[in-house]
Amino acid sequence: MASIKLILRTYQQDQAGHCPLYIRVIKDRKAKFISVGLKLKESEWDEAKQRVKKNHPNSARMNASIAQKIADAEGQVADLERKVKTVSANKLKDAIKGKQVPNFFEYSRRHCEKIKGSVSISTYKNYMLYLDKFENWVGTKEVYFDDVTVSLLIDYMAFMSNTLKNGATTQRYSIMILAIMFKQAIKEDIIPEYMYPFSKLNLKKDTAERMFLKKEQIEALIEYKAEEGSLNCIYRDMFIFAIYAGGLRFSDVLEIQNKQFNEEELRIKKMIRKTGRWHQFKIGQVALHIIKKYQKPNPKPDDFIFPIVTNGNLFLKNDEYRFEITQSKNKSANFQIQKIAKALELPVHVSFHLSRHSFATNALNNGMRIEHVSKLMDHRDIRTTQIYAKILGEELDKAVDDFIY
Repeated sequence: MASIKLILRTYQQDQAGHCPLYIRVIKDRKAKFISVGLKLKESEWDEAKQRVKKNHPNSARMNASIAQKIADAEGQVADLERKVKTVSANKLKDAIKGKQVPNFFEYSRRHCEKIKGSVSISTYKNYMLYLDKFENWVGTKEVYFDDVTVSLLIDYMAFMSNTLKNGATTQRYSIMILAIMFKQAIKEDIIPEYMYPFSKLNLKKDTAERMFLKKEQIEALIEYKAEEGSLNCIYRDMFIFAIYAGGLRFSDVLEIQNKQFNEEELRIKKMIRKTGRWHQFKIGQVALHIIKKYQKPNPKPDDFIFPIVTNGNLFLKNDEYRFEITQSKNKSANFQIQKIAKALELPVHVSFHLSRHSFATNALNNGMRIEHVSKLMDHRDIRTTQIYAKILGEELDKAVDDFIY
């Protein structure tokens, strides 16, 4: 025999002190929770009498509504238990809801496994990471699509902001992952469109300032005396190479092979890891000097130019291994480059990705056409490249202001 009770989830208290009220169904020692759609302060709920206290202005109306929901739930449970000898708590929850609404986490993780081979490893891992994050906050795997309401999402965003100290961009991304799962479920006709709660949310981005290194700062990095063969030296050289090789991302610099470099034409041709598109461009003397520095005598075509990846065959064949190694080496590179930046007293926080920003801003500053910069950076949309032109405009405005005033 299943038992039914009302539970006020005090651990999900929002900023105003309100907690969501749930119907708890226990069957065979397994508990399932169904949202009542009401939120109360702890002082407004009588746990023993299972009623809203009279100190709430709408207590009579709310108690009548709650009593009706409990009666309906008990009726659904009694009917199902009479018809079916063995019935799970999960089936009872479905019966109380009155419809077969899929479990959000079960559907979402199943979808992630289906698309695992068609998206990048980083995309797959991010999907799973942010689903885990949401599940940890909710505190249960038993969340159905119609449990994910606007109110629940607003509470989740407040938790991310106040407790986790997540910025607006992280909050936005965390919510967008959930929205992607909803959209896919709607596309597959798993749930109706009216269950989509995200259109009512106001998602913002942090206004991040894009930093870059100026010419004299790049030259200071080049002149920095690093011990030859050390990680400090190798990662510095890779960083400088990226600046003078079209702003290549760390993952692409890491895996440049000898066969991808045409010495006669001074040209690199490789598939860009992030976009999956073939990309080719000519390099200048600074980048060429760095390649020559690391090329071994009689180099094998498949060997990597930079001596960072130790197991090249596994790196190229196993996506999971490549992702883990790239993540690990990127962190190491950022650590080493920042050490040099501190020694040189550079006024910005330096990570490897700063080489990409530095290439774009310096190329535009030296008169390269924005269309060419966009092509070299493999941007899909020139509007992305225009961000760097805006940075230069702001730098120019500041220079004029400093000169005039």
